[in-house]
Amino acid sequence: MHSITLLGRRGCHLCDDAREVIARVAGELGVPWEEVDIDSSAELREKYGEMIPVTLVDGVQHDFWRVSEDRLRAALT
Repeated sequence: MHSITLLGRRGCHLCDDAREVIARVAGELGVPWEEVDIDSSAELREKYGEMIPVTLVDGVQHDFWRVSEDRLRAALT
């Protein structure tokens, strides 16, 4: 079973866009997903600060800045 993690922060319009795509794809495919605020961890903030939103599939970085719906679907099927 796959899983998706969205790394982002409040007030990020690209994160809002990514959230919509991830919610749609995950919902259609029955894949669990979670969102993590990078400001909750100094390590995450240092690693991903300027790359958000970052999408992880099964814990591995998949996309950053923009989420490609087609590419995400392909990774999950």
